[in-house]
Amino acid sequence: MSETKRQRDIIDRAALAEEIAVLRTEARDDMGGRKAVLERLRAALEAGRDVVRRRFEDGKASGTRAGANLTFLFDQIIHIAHDVAAEEYPSANPTSADRLAIAAVGGYGRGEMAPFSDIDLLFLLPYKQTPRGEQMVEYILYLLWDLGVKVGHSTRSTTDCVRLAKQDLTIRTALLEARFLRGDQALFLEFCAAFQERVVTGTAVEFVDGKLTERDERHKKLGDSRYLVEPNVKDGKGGLRDLQTLFWIAKYTYQVDNVSELVAHDVLSDEEARNFAKDQNFLWTVRFYLHYLADRAEER
Repeated sequence: MSETKRQRDIIDRAALAEEIAVLRTEARDDMGGRKAVLERLRAALEAGRDVVRRRFEDGKASGTRAGANLTFLFDQIIHIAHDVAAEEYPSANPTSADRLAIAAVGGYGRGEMAPFSDIDLLFLLPYKQTPRGEQMVEYILYLLWDLGVKVGHSTRSTTDCVRLAKQDLTIRTALLEARFLRGDQALFLEFCAAFQERVVTGTAVEFVDGKLTERDERHKKLGDSRYLVEPNVKDGKGGLRDLQTLFWIAKYTYQVDNVSELVAHDVLSDEEARNFAKDQNFLWTVRFYLHYLADRAEER
């Protein structure tokens, strides 16, 4: 089965968008149209989640692959939500101030999701919030909330992002993994260039020191040992967060998008890169089993 066919089995965005367009056309009023869109998206989300789980439990997808499949599913839902919002609130005379880009940040931006993970979104503005931008953001968020999706979100300009990233290491790390989803891609690329130039350049040592300090404090809080009766697969010593910390440091320092690229920089050998991927996949597989067995976000 081709990758495209496997993805369509999770969610077929083109077909779903056509169905939703018909539902909105046939709706007698705005509330009826919104309800129809919500019900159809809810069905698509539940069906997609079922496919992801079935593939994982049948052994057809590893933990890493299952996380990527969930990411793909939510990407398509947000893509459609944005497009519906844009049709709900059209701009008769669009200006540069009306531009809006949606980016995934944090773990969602990295393309790593567990079954009960939150999704973190950045609504990127060129300057300040406009009435249309505010309406679109509210429409998308309420749609996601009504679907039962746990959403962490921020609405900021590039200037806001740069200022806050300089002040807060957690925000800086989340923005480091920003990934474009929908909207004005040129605006997103402007943000990426500004973030690299005004935040990242010349601050690698500061970032590394900060992330290693965070790691040490986290280990102390959760038990500074690999040998615990109930280890935390996400935040415990030797868990996913430690691997992510290594990747954040590498990405920040060498501007790479995946661990395999570090081989060309002579940071890792081929064998070390393979071991990193193997260990990460093992931990993600354990994490998926924990979530499905507990039917909630359980990391112990």
